[in-house]
Amino acid sequence: MPAIVLIGAQWGDEGKGKATDLLGDDVDYVVRYQGGNNAGHTIVIGEEKYALHLLPSGILTPGVTSVIGNGVVLDAAELLDEMAALNARGVDTGDLLISANAHLLMPYHRTLDKVTERYLGKNRIGTTGRGIGPTYADKISRVGIRVQDLFDPSILRQKVEGALRDKNQILVKLYNRRAMSIDAIVDECLAYAEKIKPYVADTSLVLDRALREDKVVLMEGGQGTLLDVDHGTYPFVTSSSPTAGGAAIGAGIGPNRITRAVGILKAYTTRVGAGPFPTELFDEWGEFLSKNGGEFGVTTGRRRRCGWFDAVIARYATRINGLTDFFLTKLDVLTGIERIPVCVAYEIDGVRHDELPMTQTEFHHAAPVYEYFEGWSEDITGAKTLDDLPPAARRYVAAIEEMGGAPISAIGVGPGRDQTLQIRPLV
Repeated sequence: MPAIVLIGAQWGDEGKGKATDLLGDDVDYVVRYQGGNNAGHTIVIGEEKYALHLLPSGILTPGVTSVIGNGVVLDAAELLDEMAALNARGVDTGDLLISANAHLLMPYHRTLDKVTERYLGKNRIGTTGRGIGPTYADKISRVGIRVQDLFDPSILRQKVEGALRDKNQILVKLYNRRAMSIDAIVDECLAYAEKIKPYVADTSLVLDRALREDKVVLMEGGQGTLLDVDHGTYPFVTSSSPTAGGAAIGAGIGPNRITRAVGILKAYTTRVGAGPFPTELFDEWGEFLSKNGGEFGVTTGRRRRCGWFDAVIARYATRINGLTDFFLTKLDVLTGIERIPVCVAYEIDGVRHDELPMTQTEFHHAAPVYEYFEGWSEDITGAKTLDDLPPAARRYVAAIEEMGGAPISAIGVGPGRDQTLQIRPLV
């Protein structure tokens, strides 16, 4: 069976968890392939609301094996707390698998992230301060510590000593901070080792065997296309690749196994942190979208910046990821708006751009070119089929589909598990 990738097609927070949960009954494995606890999914099941940060969304579906892939940076303390919280609510996390090759987020990564952002002042990137970037930096610098190192105390100590040799100099001499203790960090890590060990596996091998046995593997990333370290609005991006290309690397499977890439789109646009955002709203409509959409980060609680739908970004996500489908979320949030603007192009120095401009400088100066669509006032949260939507809502969906360059196969009309219109099967 092929593998399916769910990808954020904007700046993240599009509702990937809802899409993963919708497909939960049809898949056998759900894999988180990049990022760390700087991202999150909110899933509503009946009256219960779950906020996931590191755990794949499949953890809420019995019979589905959840996998944390090698591309993830793992905060062991956060993971164990998240598992314990779900266990206390009756959710079984026993089927979780963790790649032995995933890199560990260490205490000094969190410290460095926070002091660096503070030091940058107005030039800060807008990170969550959870240490994700420094962990990936160590990985690329080949001084990172992996999950498997927890089970060899001598190697663990050597690696921590090597890491702190330079990092303590930076903390003390550059940032005027106290040096961190090697013993304290090693002891903290070893305390996690026995708790995590039962879940650690060669997840690449597990997934390969699953695909050979005709199992369905669903891969979900954190963040979104425009936050990809290569293809996003650099430097205001995450430190990994949440795009479709990153899924094969971060899960440890061949790229030819991926035959479906589903882009998750909000019916409007949001982003968290610093960086350009052409359709951002600073008026009452921005407040309307924020309030009606509940636009606050699952992990950080930060208020999301809100703007109208950007078709240029949607087309870009289709191109970069090779999207085969769109899953449109939060259509219900637009109910009550008389005329809905959609950004169809940018104007930069008097020139129209129908595609994302090549340079960051141009993107910073991009002004949205809007087309306006008739809104609707009817409550759509109880809709079960596309025909249940008001004509104006159907026209809005059709326009987004045409401008985005991929068919819309599902539409979210509310936060609940049952508030999704499935137009075409995704598995």
